[in-house]
Amino acid sequence: MAQPSSFDSASAGFTLIEVLVALSLMLAISAGVGRLFVVAGLMGRASRDRTMAVVLASGKLEQLRSLAWDAVVEPSGTVTRVTDAQTNVGADPPAAGGPGLAESPPGTLDDNIPPFVDFLDRLGSWVGSGSSPPRGAVYIRRWSVHHAPWDPDQLVALQVLVTTVAREHARPRSVSHAWNGDDVVMATMKTRVAR
Repeated sequence: MAQPSSFDSASAGFTLIEVLVALSLMLAISAGVGRLFVVAGLMGRASRDRTMAVVLASGKLEQLRSLAWDAVVEPSGTVTRVTDAQTNVGADPPAAGGPGLAESPPGTLDDNIPPFVDFLDRLGSWVGSGSSPPRGAVYIRRWSVHHAPWDPDQLVALQVLVTTVAREHARPRSVSHAWNGDDVVMATMKTRVAR
């Protein structure tokens, strides 16, 4: 004969209320985790943009530093200053017909002033230059060249700013120098070296 079960059939499973509570807890946790994935994706993109901007700014700074800014000592002892004032580094590859290391006009870091600006795609490849970004541009790279007022023949200051087209569109036009922490600005100075 079969023994009667001591197991109470009322406690054999979960109640509907327990199931609903468990489901609502899982939904709340899943929504929180989903938001974390969205935030992580946005932070990853911001980090990638910043890293690319640093690389692009460094590249342009090195390109500017490679232009001639020398002092050649002739056999007679006279010093001849050599300054590149004709290379257009806003083109790819750099070409003649540009300002080289000549003084840039004011505001070249704030606005797209050719030939002190170029545009790059999401991989950092050059897509053009001009006063407005061409199709496919993701990054805007601007630079300025200023000769030191206390010794303009010997010292030049070079600055490069890299931002994204999206940040540029969001920037308030009423404020100059409205760069934010996501923009990259690099600067260096170059002195004439006698050779």
